[in-house]
Parts: sequence; C-alpha cells; structure tokens
Amino acid sequence: MLALTGDASIWVLLGLTVVLFGGASWMMGQALATTWRPQAQLVAYGALLAAADRFASFALFEGVLLSGTGFLLDWGVLTAIAIAAFRATRAAKMVQQYPWIFERAGPFGWREKGG
Repeated sequence: MLALTGDASIWVLLGLTVVLFGGASWMMGQALATTWRPQAQLVAYGALLAAADRFASFALFEGVLLSGTGFLLDWGVLTAIAIAAFRATRAAKMVQQYPWIFERAGPFGWREKGG
C-alpha cells in the first residue's frame, strides 16, 4: 500500500479528502460567495473541515489523528477546492447581478464591459 507521510494511503486521500470532503468544501465556497462573505473566511472553515477529515480518516481507516503533515495537506487541498468554488460562484454572481457593468473573463473572473 502506498503510504502518504506515514498516514493512510493515497486512495484514502483521494476518496475521503478530495471526493467526500472536497464536495463539502465546494459547497462551502459556493455558500460563502452566494452570501457575499469575505474570501478570508474560507481559511478558517477549511481548517474545520480538515479537522473533520482527519477524524474520519482516523475513525474509518486507522489513520493518525494528530498528524501535522496530514492536517496541513488536507487543509491545503480543501481550501484550494473552496477557493475555486468561491471564485467561480462569485464571477457568475457578479455577471448575473450586474450585467450592464461586467462580463465574464474566464471561469473564475469578470471584467468591465467595453473598457
């Protein structure tokens, strides 16, 4: 089994962190963008999700509960997913709410029209 920093396998990281908690992180990013919250809140909420992910890894797959590197890896992955969801949702919301001012500039951005 391929171990990741002395913790659970890469499959646990992909399945639990990316798929299960990544979906929750995506919804968290969408919720914060929809309610016009600041992007900095993603970091704190990402830490809470990472702590829950560490506990699930410990309880279900015999991972190390208090693994600093595992926590930082989970926190980084979950926060990156949340930031992507936040930017995509905020860009869609800006263009939808202010169509006379802004237009889409890729999946994560917007720009002023005509200028």
